[in-house]
Amino acid sequence: MATQKMGMFKPQVHRPHLVGIIFLPNKSCIPSRSWPSFSVRPWPQPQKKYRKNIRVGYVPSNIKAVAVAEAEAEAEASGTEISTSVKATAGVTMKSPNLLGGSLLLELVSAELDPQTGSQKKPINANAYQVLPKDGPEGGPKDGPKDAIFESKFVIPGDFGEIGAVLVENEHSSEVYLQHIILDGLPNGPIRFHCGSWIEPKTDNSRKRLFFTNKLYLPSQTPEGLRNLREKELHSLRGNDEGEHMTSNRIYDYDVYNDLGDPNKPKLARPVLGGSKQYPYPRRCGTGHLQYKTDPHSKTRSKSFYVPRDENFSEVKEKSFRGKTIECGWHAAIAHLNSPTKSEFRHFSDIFKLYYEGINLSSPVNRGFWQRVWNLLLNVKEDFLKFKPPALFLKDKFSWLWDEEFSRQTLAGVNPCSIKLVTEWPLKSTLDPDVYGPPESAITTELVEREIRAFMTIDEALEQKKLFIIDYHDLLLPYVSKVRQIEGTTLYGSRALFFLTPDGTLKPLAIELTRPPIEGKPQWKQVFTPTSESTGRWLWRFAKVHFLAHDSGYHQLVSHWLRTHCVTEPYIIATNRQLSVMHPIYRLLHPHFRYTMHINAHARESLINAEGIIESSFSPGKYSVELSSVAYDQQWRFDREALPADLINRGIAVEDADAPHGLKLLIEDYPFANDGLILWDALKQWVADYVNYYYKDASMVESDPELQAWWTEIRTKGHEDKKDEPWWPNLQTPDDLIGIITTITWMVSGHHSAVNFGQYDFAGYFPNRPTIARTNMPCEEPTEEGWQRFLDNPNSELLACFPSKLQATRIMATLDLLSEHSSDEEYLGKDRKLTWDEEPVIKEAFNRFSAKLEELGRTIDDRNKDNSLKNRNGAGVVPYELLRGVPYSISI
Repeated sequence: MATQKMGMFKPQVHRPHLVGIIFLPNKSCIPSRSWPSFSVRPWPQPQKKYRKNIRVGYVPSNIKAVAVAEAEAEAEASGTEISTSVKATAGVTMKSPNLLGGSLLLELVSAELDPQTGSQKKPINANAYQVLPKDGPEGGPKDGPKDAIFESKFVIPGDFGEIGAVLVENEHSSEVYLQHIILDGLPNGPIRFHCGSWIEPKTDNSRKRLFFTNKLYLPSQTPEGLRNLREKELHSLRGNDEGEHMTSNRIYDYDVYNDLGDPNKPKLARPVLGGSKQYPYPRRCGTGHLQYKTDPHSKTRSKSFYVPRDENFSEVKEKSFRGKTIECGWHAAIAHLNSPTKSEFRHFSDIFKLYYEGINLSSPVNRGFWQRVWNLLLNVKEDFLKFKPPALFLKDKFSWLWDEEFSRQTLAGVNPCSIKLVTEWPLKSTLDPDVYGPPESAITTELVEREIRAFMTIDEALEQKKLFIIDYHDLLLPYVSKVRQIEGTTLYGSRALFFLTPDGTLKPLAIELTRPPIEGKPQWKQVFTPTSESTGRWLWRFAKVHFLAHDSGYHQLVSHWLRTHCVTEPYIIATNRQLSVMHPIYRLLHPHFRYTMHINAHARESLINAEGIIESSFSPGKYSVELSSVAYDQQWRFDREALPADLINRGIAVEDADAPHGLKLLIEDYPFANDGLILWDALKQWVADYVNYYYKDASMVESDPELQAWWTEIRTKGHEDKKDEPWWPNLQTPDDLIGIITTITWMVSGHHSAVNFGQYDFAGYFPNRPTIARTNMPCEEPTEEGWQRFLDNPNSELLACFPSKLQATRIMATLDLLSEHSSDEEYLGKDRKLTWDEEPVIKEAFNRFSAKLEELGRTIDDRNKDNSLKNRNGAGVVPYELLRGVPYSISI
């Protein structure tokens, strides 16, 4: 065969038909409920240059062979380029059947510039029509979303060059979800476009959507024909403050948390979080909502908050989430109708009945209509109003009473990241003593030595690093007087001290509760210890309830919301604003941000908003989210979010080159850290393999304008209130980038999994982890009557301290919802494998990553069977499995 002139790919010969047919529509194609009719006309004579976008009928193969030979001879004689016939196949999800025969307009874009003009080559366009499934009775239901295949054909000139992108226009009457486009018929194999995006219908103001091929480029490596498109696409995602965003928009911009309350209603007024020294906070995605006239710093609320269209739940996820929300909502709603707002449990057996019998609707107020609803529900689903028994309840419903379980859950429960080593003795507050009273702790040396005298002295315990603490004293104490003005709740500054025993378990030594000077009364503080004496034993139980309510609040507001959901949203915004979808780091991060902005919007709607679920059911009440701002100010540092850095900062681990993971754990049986470090190492190696493939040296990192803009924007816009902190990592080398990416991916996957998916297992049985303590300690300046009531019936007093029926059932329903994996969950190492098919080196690295995660699963099984590991094995003990099957992202 004669040598041919070629573009960047070797074209196939376009086969003209000397004898054949062409189908042309009798009328202009307009939307209709049927396919257009076609006439059969003779094929025109072959020409040297063939028109684009011609759809060809069947021609016998022997005639095709003649056509090929003649085309080759003709090309050789004339020196012209040979065209290539390409079929485009698009996978589409449609919200409704394609009854009107709409199409997708596809325009192929060359990665090369026109050598004569130096401008973009003219795209080649064709309309893609639905071929599968057919609408109607044989094609499935006529309502609801369904997948469809669209096809079109292109004739590509030989001088077109490499295909680098496709422009898409939706000519349907409603939006469609474009999954992918595949171009077949090219000499070097198919070209794939992973689209994964909703496309709104064509309007006078809409613009064509741009999708690049799956091939990745650093900015400096971008083909000339795509450079301008790359920049324009990023610019379009940043918005221009054009007002309230529409649901179809794909705009990523920043705003402060100024939409949690309503300044027009004093009861619902809340401070703006972010943008001030008093309330520093990460940024959220802007909605463009209007400002309140009474408070221009606050934004109006709506029933649903804007999130960029492609950040929304999938139809499958939305259906699952909505269904579970309705089911959980029924629990809370029926409980509300069945009980006065402040109604409390009268007996512990009433708590058990929530799981065995469900919510009782037998009271007079619920007869009539609600009784009929109840009877209907029973016919539909017998256990509809029963709560699913949590894992802890099934294992040992009395375990919440045991000190061993109280201690064990600090290492293997739902908040295993608050405990830290005692490094200074005696304990002392850093708060102003003129405001909050004497700073010295009431946990004295004599008290501790009395508790550990069977093991060692306090000096030996400090030297051998055996004393550990969870300390919320200074964080909570400034809010005690304010919270106590809220009816139905109370608060203390609190801390709990633990001793590491020779068998590797923690022994609780003391809980200290402090009330600052208030209403002319001096500071009150008292220490409670485990004891066999009856009154002291009950006071110890009350102290644990108060401390656990504080721990539950800190877990939900800081360990969970702040450290995962809240701080991640700026990473997502910056990634979409500064990293092109062609950028390798965008591709690496993208699965780790799936659904996060949508679930965060749900949180602003009903979880962290004024009088939302958190405020109405947690001890700090309306100051709850404000407290997370204080924690962000005082505690959050990006450089300490990496798991090894976190463990070292808390004194739980020390660097040791000879130890596994390069760290020696002071608490060897620490399930969260043991499993977490394996996951951390696997993540870091995967990220390192990926980053080092694209960035061979430091100069490539420093000279990457998109990457540098991304990291700068995270620090200076997303976390603007901390932009001047000296601890932000530099981004100058591949190792810097590996550390930053591994930290982000760990927090959204491993850390979030550890603090989220065990919520219902441990806190769905609320005596184990109450979210609120509603009454003061019985011994805090008691009246004679109150003290006698405690002595006569401590059970009833404890139930009165627990959450009310409404609070408990609302939290149980919420935690049940938040602890669920959706049916379309994507898990580390198991999903997204096709994402890396374009690069064999990356694909192999991902396979190694997957294998390590499978090995982690086997290791978790082995550890949970090891009788020597008492923090994860034993009678009535819930095995630690929160880091097995970890999702990529914060998806719930």
